[in-house]
Amino acid sequence: MTTATTRPTAVTGAVGTAHTRVEGRDKVTGAARYAGEIPFADLAHGWLVLSTVARGRILSVDTASVLGMPGVLAVLHHGNAPRLDVDYVGMLGVPPDPTAAVFQNDRVPHAGWPVALVVAETPEQAREAAEALVVTYEEEPHDIGFHAGRPDAHPVDGHMPGVTEKGDLEAGFAASAHVVDAEYTTPEEHHAMMEPHAATALWDGGRLEVVDSNQGTTWVVDELVRMFQLEPSAVRVRSEHVGGGFGSKGVRAHQVSAVMAATLLQRPVRVVLTRRQMFSLTGHRSPTTQRVRLGADADGRLRALDHRSLSRTSTVWEFVEPSAGVARVMYDADAHRTANEVVRLDVPSPTWMRAPGEAPGSFALEAALDELAERCGVDPVELRLRNDPDRGPVSGLPFAGRDVAACFREGARRFGWAERDPRPGVRREGRWLLGTGTAAASFPAGALPSTAAVTAEADGTFTVRIAAADIGTGARTALTLVAADALRVEPDRVRVRIGDSDFGPAGIAGGSMGTRSWAWAVTAAVEELRERLVPGAPVPPEGITARSDTTAAVAGLAQKERHSFGAQFAEVAVDVTTGEVRVRRMLGIFSAGRIVNPLTARGQLVGGMVWGISMALHEEAVRDGASGGLYGPDLAGYHVATHADVPVVEADWLEGTPDPDDPVGIKGVGEIGIVGAAAAIANAVWHATGVRHRHLPIRPDRVLRAGGPRV
Repeated sequence: MTTATTRPTAVTGAVGTAHTRVEGRDKVTGAARYAGEIPFADLAHGWLVLSTVARGRILSVDTASVLGMPGVLAVLHHGNAPRLDVDYVGMLGVPPDPTAAVFQNDRVPHAGWPVALVVAETPEQAREAAEALVVTYEEEPHDIGFHAGRPDAHPVDGHMPGVTEKGDLEAGFAASAHVVDAEYTTPEEHHAMMEPHAATALWDGGRLEVVDSNQGTTWVVDELVRMFQLEPSAVRVRSEHVGGGFGSKGVRAHQVSAVMAATLLQRPVRVVLTRRQMFSLTGHRSPTTQRVRLGADADGRLRALDHRSLSRTSTVWEFVEPSAGVARVMYDADAHRTANEVVRLDVPSPTWMRAPGEAPGSFALEAALDELAERCGVDPVELRLRNDPDRGPVSGLPFAGRDVAACFREGARRFGWAERDPRPGVRREGRWLLGTGTAAASFPAGALPSTAAVTAEADGTFTVRIAAADIGTGARTALTLVAADALRVEPDRVRVRIGDSDFGPAGIAGGSMGTRSWAWAVTAAVEELRERLVPGAPVPPEGITARSDTTAAVAGLAQKERHSFGAQFAEVAVDVTTGEVRVRRMLGIFSAGRIVNPLTARGQLVGGMVWGISMALHEEAVRDGASGGLYGPDLAGYHVATHADVPVVEADWLEGTPDPDDPVGIKGVGEIGIVGAAAAIANAVWHATGVRHRHLPIRPDRVLRAGGPRV
């Protein structure tokens, strides 16, 4: 037995020190297994069959010939699948996406809708049979036309109100010396993470087990329990390693169909989605069309602000991309209106995607601010400083630290903003026009109730158990450092186990809330454990375990506007002969509270900024009006930024203003890096060419068609 004490003499200070990933060696050597790689005895394989029509109903599924093919075990479809319960609101506060409730009726609401699952002994046999399955449809006319001015657009309350308003807008605009009124658009975008969605379902002693790749085992358990009407204790979900999620890895058709097949066959069944299937089944960021109107006095101070965002949803699930929400945080005016609206079309359901709302919303709002700065003759940084509010523009709540001005001042100093010639189209190197741009960034700092358990082991080490999800962010390492600091031991004495619903409920890896929520629970459990340890007394062989539940603490947190903030800067070069835009350098200065691990935090911020390059210049999913499907639904046809597109990208942070009411201090860095990045690039393209680009991505053909003084 090893002696454990509650009052060690040294504090390690692990938090705030760069630390390599604790699972890094396992990942690079292949020892870390992902959901689609874990072996199971007697494993069968399912392959989803997707609809080839964009709207209609299924007339027949010809299973007879397929069931006679080698290795085929079953074909599930709407005529023989178990009935599911979908009339509920899940733990995220919204009804489930019915796309996950597969094979419940004969309706086809969009191209790529799951119509059957073929199960066979091998994945090759399952795929061959799935491709041979004949499904007959009664096709109906479909509508995928998305544009501003649709009469069927309507506001929707998502995780925020659909509409907010105060003051007299038209009077505010009438009294303004300068007015900007412009429309901005962003296209359909996809998550495109490295690891495809995969799940294996099996029954073990009357208990359902699902080995999955997800962003929260508690989330998946909650949905499966409700759908299949099971007891919570009868479901266990494990997800130890995840190769990226970005919002898409919740409950999807592959998990549900795997559970159905495992129940039917009474053996493990694995369903792995192909890359092309993911473009239909795992959600996407809706396209948006946003109208921004800004009215300001002669000095550039806002008198009226109107931000209306229209996004697209499916006919089966009303999901809103809340792009106008960013205006509710960033800028105030006496007259202030925001609206998030949707139109229902025959397309797959959109879903959360890195910085949902803030990413496209910041492009429109921050580009409009840049246009206002030009009209007012005010420097873009100075304009933002003049309009920096001291309270929430809509909520009226005080900010728990708002460091936008400090981020801009530090960023401008390091970027060399003072040397910038404000005139567009005057810098040139050969055939390249050069320009610089900037934009502000914000993202909420929320927290979700979580539980954790910390065990003092007899050998002097400590084991943390929490149903967290490390989706590539470094959460496992961050929690190791948090626990080590709370325990006052070195990090190598702490083992963190995650990704198992049996560890108790915990928040998801989403909304930049993961590390903040889990660290709160881990710290609370450590405090309880330290009270139970007796100085000088041995730890018994079974260890001593303390548990925490932060539900009451999270609910009791003082009401304030809590956000991460930042300032983005970009320099671009535009080729006058081809229209090509190259980002030469980017700088982001952020205020994101307590930084747990600078190494992985910087990776998250830089990764978000790189995605901003991708959003500004490359990403665009295009649908065919005739079929309702996507052109090139793969990583060859869907363009993302690659090494050749990524220049010097630098991210750094300020200490920020501490919040005395917040016991955690962590705000989250997973999403703030993408916010404002596309706007900074678009504003830099204007500075280079003298032409505004209000529609993303800024493709070479758009640059050439737009023209300009030298293009």
